[in-house]
Amino acid sequence: MSVPVLTLDIGGTKIAAGLVDSEGVLLHQNRQPTPPDGDAEQVWAATSRTITEALAAAGGTVRGVGISSAGPIDLTGGTVSPLNIGTWRGFPLVDRVAAAVPGVPVRLAGDGLCMALGEQWCGAGQGARFLLGMVISTGIGGGLVLDGAPYAGRTGNAGHVGHVIVDLDGPRCACGGRGCAEAIASGPHLASWARRQGWAGADAKALAVSAASGDPVAVRAFRRGARAVAAMIASVGAVCDLDLVVIGGGVANAGPVLFGPLAEELRGYAGLDFIAGLQVRSAALGGAAGLVGAAALLR
Repeated sequence: MSVPVLTLDIGGTKIAAGLVDSEGVLLHQNRQPTPPDGDAEQVWAATSRTITEALAAAGGTVRGVGISSAGPIDLTGGTVSPLNIGTWRGFPLVDRVAAAVPGVPVRLAGDGLCMALGEQWCGAGQGARFLLGMVISTGIGGGLVLDGAPYAGRTGNAGHVGHVIVDLDGPRCACGGRGCAEAIASGPHLASWARRQGWAGADAKALAVSAASGDPVAVRAFRRGARAVAAMIASVGAVCDLDLVVIGGGVANAGPVLFGPLAEELRGYAGLDFIAGLQVRSAALGGAAGLVGAAALLR
């Protein structure tokens, strides 16, 4: 068996590590919850535990490390400043991982790009050459594969589609802007909007159950979120001439209550001929996409 790549997928809810072989098969994974109120070193300690467990499963030998991280990231400095991990600002993640797993290459990319790479390699995006991969969860991340190759941009943050502005007078976003898609359609914002309208549930997962049962407020919440995502997809599609969008993440698990209104809303925004037929698919790899895509950074 070939020596695997150790991969990390770091987000605001969980920190996962995996071992991925040369065919994109996830051989092992483990995870830790991201410490919700932890300082920078506590978050790193959770990351370090996942690395240690994965290395043990690999028998101590890996051929490299691929890191998928929520952003923004800085490829030049090897640092990350995830919006949903408030204590990591300019955190030297590449250096820390390199010290923990010495002697092998370490590659960093945004979680949206890794998700897109994973789906293009082994999931719902196989064969697509102009692909947007999206994760709709605690936030909204994205990544671009253009002409068959990952496109990271100048700093590594290309594809940050959650911060496409879809409402000029919309709510403030955690990034400091206003009217971003993430501030409307991410899981916490869907749920908080619904609660302001009288819905009594806890989170986006419960909201999806309510919407599937026909609760009118929950249905309106998903319609509102779908409209924001559709406007963003149409905008990115017009700029990048896409042929496929793959959507994963916890909110995407809502299924038809999201994808149904999304298809309807997209028809209203994608008016140009070259984006009118833009396909949108549900991700196939689930939570494994970031881990698999991070391994693709070392292919």
